[in-house]
Parts: sequence; C-alpha cells; structure tokens
Amino acid sequence: MTNSDLIIIENAIARLRAQTQLDIQDNWYCCPEFNLNQDLTVINLSNNQKAELNDKRYLVFPQGRQVRWLVQKITIPHSLREYPLSGLILRLVLTWWAENAQIFINGQLVQEGDLFDSSARVLITNNAIPGQEFLVAIRLVSPNHDIGALMRSRLVYEKDNSELELQIDPGFVADELTILSKYLAKFEPEKLPILVSAIHKINWSSLHRADQTTKNLYHIRQSLLPLAKNIKQRKFNLLGHAHLDMAWLWTTAETYEVAQRTFQSVLNLQQDYPTLTFCHTSPALYQWIEENRPDIFTAIQNTVKQGIWEALGGMWIEPEVNIVSGESIIRQLLYGQKYLTEKFGTTTRVAWLPDSFGFPWQLPQLLKQCGIDYFVTGKLHWNDTTKFPYGCFWWESPDGTKLFTLMSPPNVTGVMDTNPITMTNYAVEWESQTGLQDIFWLPGVGDHGGGPTRDMLDVAALWQKSPFFPEIEFTTATEYLDNISQKYPLKTQDLNAPDSPSKITNISTINSISHSSFPIHNSELYLELHRGCYTTHAEQKRFNRYCENLLYQAELFATLATLTNRNNHNKEQFVSWQKQIEKAWKKVLFNQFHDILPGTSIPEVFTEANQEWTEAITIGERVLNQSLNAISSLIKLPQPPNPGAKPIVVFNALNWTRSQIVSISIEQKYCQVYDLENNPIPFQITD
Repeated sequence: MTNSDLIIIENAIARLRAQTQLDIQDNWYCCPEFNLNQDLTVINLSNNQKAELNDKRYLVFPQGRQVRWLVQKITIPHSLREYPLSGLILRLVLTWWAENAQIFINGQLVQEGDLFDSSARVLITNNAIPGQEFLVAIRLVSPNHDIGALMRSRLVYEKDNSELELQIDPGFVADELTILSKYLAKFEPEKLPILVSAIHKINWSSLHRADQTTKNLYHIRQSLLPLAKNIKQRKFNLLGHAHLDMAWLWTTAETYEVAQRTFQSVLNLQQDYPTLTFCHTSPALYQWIEENRPDIFTAIQNTVKQGIWEALGGMWIEPEVNIVSGESIIRQLLYGQKYLTEKFGTTTRVAWLPDSFGFPWQLPQLLKQCGIDYFVTGKLHWNDTTKFPYGCFWWESPDGTKLFTLMSPPNVTGVMDTNPITMTNYAVEWESQTGLQDIFWLPGVGDHGGGPTRDMLDVAALWQKSPFFPEIEFTTATEYLDNISQKYPLKTQDLNAPDSPSKITNISTINSISHSSFPIHNSELYLELHRGCYTTHAEQKRFNRYCENLLYQAELFATLATLTNRNNHNKEQFVSWQKQIEKAWKKVLFNQFHDILPGTSIPEVFTEANQEWTEAITIGERVLNQSLNAISSLIKLPQPPNPGAKPIVVFNALNWTRSQIVSISIEQKYCQVYDLENNPIPFQITD
C-alpha cells in the first residue's frame, strides 16, 4: 500500500462527501440582541456585521453569560458539485459551547441545548426544493466561567431512510468507505488495493444525474461486500446513558428538575424504540423521584422489571473515593444496594463511577465484598500525561481480590452520539487494545442529564442497515460484562507464577497486551488530572472527616447503650437512633459526591452542602450524647470525696487501649481519675 493509494482513497471520500455536505461557518452575521417575542422572520442581514472566525474556525464571544445572536439565510441550490439536491432531507449540524442555545428557523424555535447538550442535527426540511429560503437564527449565552463559541456549522443533505430499505447518497457512501478503509488499514492492509481499484470505478462524470450516480455507487458497494464480511462479525453493544452530576455548575434543585426531564424523555423514547435499554445510577436520585414524582418512579420500576432499564452503581451516589474513609465506601454500598433491593428487587453487580477523580487500590476488595463483580469507569481517558493502556483488565487489590474492570468509551464533552466515524475510530482502537470485537457504546447526553436523543437512535438504526458497519444491538452493562469477561477466563495457575506475563505491577513497564488473557493491574487507578481539587475548599474535607468520626462513634455508643440497657431500654429509642444515624449518613454520603467533596463546584453548591454537613453533625452529636448518657447512667461510681464533686466519664471509641492525654476544664483544683476497674490513673492539674 503506497502513499499515493491512501491519497486516492482520501480524495475520493472527500469528493463524495462534498456532493451532499457544505460548511457554512463563514456565513454567519452577528446581530444585536433580539426580544424573543419579536418577529424573527424579518431580520435584515445587510444591517449587520459578518462574524469573524478565529484560527480554529470558531465564532467566539466573551464569558460571563453574554448573549450572542448569529443569523444567516440559507438558500437551497439546485445541486452541490453537480449532484442534484431536490427531494433530499436537509439538516443543519451544529456544535456550540454555550450555557444556553436556542435555534430558530423562519422565526420558530426548533431546538434547544446547553453546555453539555452541545451538538445537534437540526431538521430544516424533509423535502429540499431548489430556491427555497430559510432564515436561521441562533441565540447563544456564554458560560459564566468560560468563553462561548459556535464551533461547527454545516449543511447535510441526505436520503430519507425511515423505511426498511437502505437509500444511499454520496455522503452516506463516503462514510461507508471511510469505515471500510479504517478497518482494512488496521487489520487487513493487504486488501486495501482492492478498495483503490473499486474507487477508480466511480463515474464522476454522471454526478449531475442522481439516479445514475446511485446506480454507479450501488454497483461499487456490491463489489466491496466481500471486504466488509469481517466487519459484520463485530458488534456494537449499545446502552443509553445520561450521566447527571448531583451538583456542579448548578445546585441540587436544578439536578432534580433535569432528572425528571431526562427520565421522562427516556421512558417516552422506549415507547417508540422498544429495544432501547438505558442505565442510571444513584439511589439518592431514585429516592427523590420516588418521593416527588411517584408516577415516573413507578414507570421506572416497570421498565426495570422488563429488563430495559438497568439500575447500576450500587453506591448511594457516585462519590469521591480517594478522600473518604473505607467506612464511607462501605456505607455508600450498604445504603445503595439496600435501596436497589427494596425498590427494584435485586442488588447490582456493576459498580459505575465514570467521573470520579481516581480510585484507591483497596477498592476491588470493598466492592467485591458488597456483591459487586464488575467495575466501570472512563475517567482515566482524561489522563494528561500517560495514556492508560488497558480497555479491560483484572484489577487486583492488596489482599488479592480481583475485580474485572472496564474502561468505558471516552466522553470528554458529556455527549456520546452515534456518529459512525466516531464509533469506528473508537472500535478500531478498542480491538487493537483488547483483541475484542464486542464494543461497548453509551449513546446519550450527560453531565447535565439528557440521555439518548431520537436522532441518535435513528442514526443507529440507519447504520444497522449498512453492510459496512458492525452489528448494533442494545444490551445491559451486566450482560455485556458477563460476555466479555468470559472471553479469556482468569487462570489461577498463571497468576501464581512470579514471572506471569499477565501480571501487571506498573503500567509504564508493559508495552503490549497478550490477547490470550486480560492483564492484571496491581496499583491504584491514578488520574493525571484534577490534582488541585484535593487542596481546595478545605472546609468540605474537614466537615467530611469530622462527620465520619462522629457517626462512627454515635453508632458505636448507641449500640453499646442498647446492649447495656436491655432490661430498662426503650426499644423505640433504639429504632429512633437507627433512623437518625441512617439519615445523617445519607447526608454525608450525598456530600461525598465527586464534585462536592473535592471542591470543584460553584459557590452556591457549598452553601447548600454546609447546611447538610451541619444537619448531619446535629443529628450525630444528639445521638452520641443520648447514648453516652444512657451508658453513664449504669456506671457505679464511688462515693464522692466531697459534696460538690461532679463525676466526669471519658469514653474510648476505639477497640484497643489508648495512651493519650485527655484535657478537660474543671472548676476546682481537685480531682481523682480511675479506670473501670477502679485503678487510679495519673493526672496533672494545670492553670
């Protein structure tokens, strides 16, 4: 395969794509801010200034929730590069970086988005008529913390593929040839000359005749079908997803509002797309939906029973796991799995932390002991220095516990669509890395919720029809992980060998992976990014550690109070303590969310969090004091040395003897100190 052959392939693909796609980023006009109630169909572009692109071809405007209106008139031509456009569907493909985005066509609002729902394929017309005009206006609001931008805008003409039979056009074939060339170049380069020969048969002179072009491209595709045979042996396993940060650039009130819209959107889509499966974590969020939108919650329960909605994660929320104690991780799992069992009938086997900032080495041990078989994250794709080398591996904790771990597809922007080229690029890298031809893909808008869109599902259905694209099937995370984890079973005898090639102790020392077994990783999963979060908002770290210690002591002494007061103890008091401790723990667990505890949210989030910390402390200290008083009431004290003496009891919350100085304030310069066996303990009175 020569460089000239590669150039032939690339040029042909670009030429085909140019028949139906047009970049219009140069054509926008900047307009003054309009009143949304005014008529947007009569904008005079000649009175406005042409928008200027920067070096990246972005239209950029200042940060701080500044508003920018961009307008242009689109006139449908008879053809693009000679290819007739009449009767085709016309879409406007946009990508923006804005806190809020609104797209108007001929004065009608047709699409909205935000910082994370940041791209769209907007339908302009499903029947292109040459000479027809459309006035497109976009209202963008820049983020408070960053500049705003319109990053991409292009027109795409395409055939109507709503029916079962696949209708091809030059742009669609260009994508098919791109996919085929990528697979051949990586896995069967010796067959690329066949592709070049087929490309030479494209009849460029007949482009002005749509029927002749279609017939010519159809015959070329038929001749290439033998090359695509192996592609169809591969499969994309799709699972709809909507990562939703409990708080970040918004407070929890907005989270709850977004969650309702996201969940209702998914439920509606599942009515029209019955094969759509969807997953979501966070029992804390499910509980809020249960209490505030029981109609949505009942519908979710029904879809869980049907197997098309998967409740994952097992933790109360998706927490920060480096700062918190081991007890906190256990509590996350305890309350999370308990809720899933009570409301959905089963625990989950999949821990799901796609956005937390790194993971401690002991995590496999803790997860495994709480019923977890698999761990999924994609965060290490964010590494700023070292590319994490594994797509899936056995993660071994210091005690020897091994947990099958998956790196989910990279999702830096919060959006994972069903663009076939994006999916192919990932699939080729995944297979090269793991040897697996089963690919996991999570279509949906995330970070600020949203989930899969109708267009994502339609595009996926379209490419399922193509013989040049892997099979597409919706699944669940559990089914997918069960499948791939059995491809190369963990061999105990290999692991015992000190020089086992599958034993990984340092990711920098291993340059290749044997596809006969999955590697074993013996270390933490360190994220080379977000390092500064561990030194910001120190009050959050202080609150967290104080609450962890406090609630441990409150529960310990409440239990001891119950055991030591069996004869006189009020059972209702013990039940009350249990409920109060769980309530306090859930407040703490919520504040351990990976954008609250690390200190990466907006100020309003921490105002809210501090109130929750304070309420947890109030509950914990109340239970602790009540239980200590209950225990103290049973201690037989010696006769007071004088009538004004006051007894003071010191409790040790640890399960071993401590050598530690305890300081207390006393009113008189006299005291006596004894242990439980009435043995005197040294003390000193100071000013």
